[in-house]
Amino acid sequence: MAEFPCKLIAQVAFKAGGDVFHQLLAKKPQHLANVTPGKIQACNLHQGNYGTNGSVIQWNYTLDGKAQTAKQILHDIDDTKKQIKFKMLEGDPVELYKNMVITAHVETKGGVDFITWTMDYEQINPDNPHPLSLLNFLIELIKDIEAHIFG
Repeated sequence: MAEFPCKLIAQVAFKAGGDVFHQLLAKKPQHLANVTPGKIQACNLHQGNYGTNGSVIQWNYTLDGKAQTAKQILHDIDDTKKQIKFKMLEGDPVELYKNMVITAHVETKGGVDFITWTMDYEQINPDNPHPLSLLNFLIELIKDIEAHIFG
């Protein structure tokens, strides 16, 4: 069996600039609580430094009207490719999924920056729903960041 038998992918155009998005997510994720307080209440550093491979962060966020947490280790941070991976360690998502890795990647096509979210995961129980609401949350997060930047 593959390590990640399930995958969800979403791509969204980001008019505020892919560099801005990557720097915010990789180097200053704690600022997302100011940008999207209805979605993200906190991003706390538990180990290492923001923007550094191997660092551990914990998110406090609201998904589908419920307060949730997720502790993640940052890895494969690549400023040239504008990519960062978050491997889930603890929190609400690990109750339903194991080996979950969420990747944010910025690509430029035809002069337009696109943010691609990729979720690789394995369902603990085959009856568990796929994390579509979490993927939707990430898509909406992009739109909220863009709205905040353009005021």
